Amino acid sequence: METKELLEAYYNGLNQKHGWDSVIADDFQFIGGDMTKPEPVVGKQAYIEILNRFSRLFKTMRIKEMIIDEDKAFVCANYDYVFPNGKTINGNVSEWWKVKNGKLNELTIFFDTLSFQNLLTH
Repeated sequence: METKELLEAYYNGLNQKHGWDSVIADDFQFIGGDMTKPEPVVGKQAYIEILNRFSRLFKTMRIKEMIIDEDKAFVCANYDYVFPNGKTINGNVSEWWKVKNGKLNELTIFFDTLSFQNLLTH
């Protein structure tokens, strides 16, 4: 699969909340959500656990923009979050991808963690 096809499969599965993990490499590396922890979370299973928790917080998502340069890509993804306390918000996440050996291999995300944490706890 080409980078675009991998990303489309991932985001289609993520929006449906199943099937997204088929395009994730076994040695996947994820960085995001906490600037105090710059080391990646390594492994497909570890990322599956992160996404299982995260997917409980959003209702729908869509790709606003995608830029692909061979085995690298930027995606601006837009999420409709619904928090356990009933609060809702719409937010963008910058997602930087790398592909290796026909699988999504690395992801680094950037988003407003302070607002996100405040909505979770208040």
